[in-house]
Amino acid sequence: MNYLIQSLTYFRIITGPILFLLIAVFDFFGLALLIFVVAAATDYFDGYLARKYNLVSVLGTVLDPIADKILITFAIIALGLALNSIYVGFVGCLILAREFWVAALRDMNARNENSSATEVTFLAKIKTSIQLLAIAGFLLGLYTNSALIIFLSNFILFLALIITIQTGLSYTIASLIKKI
Repeated sequence: MNYLIQSLTYFRIITGPILFLLIAVFDFFGLALLIFVVAAATDYFDGYLARKYNLVSVLGTVLDPIADKILITFAIIALGLALNSIYVGFVGCLILAREFWVAALRDMNARNENSSATEVTFLAKIKTSIQLLAIAGFLLGLYTNSALIIFLSNFILFLALIITIQTGLSYTIASLIKKI
């Protein structure tokens, strides 16, 4: 079972570059959407299975958010290119900057025995879900050639950005407050 759980996480990691090629190079939006939805679903199932079978591991705890970031990074950059959208590109850069910032905070906190300050929060899980929803929306809009779906996905991406910034600020504040 542990092998299956880790395989789901690894699937997300290798899917990122494949999605980039499908979206930005080949314009295979339908296939990209299908693969993306499956990859996004593995984000839920690997954690669910690990908790259900009491197989939560340090490796899984570290790799799971990295797999999410790899998937989202490749997808958002590819979408910025495919949509020729400065907005998607800029928001994507802001999201990525937050991810680098939080990664640095996690490293700092691990070195200072304050890892609890940057443990994944429920709101951060919501953030990831909304980011995944926005990406799926853009892919659906591209696949169906629907300007309306793409337009609505811009709003979902903006909501994801707001939550992304908020969680980044929360992690920053928690990291700066000394443990009592």
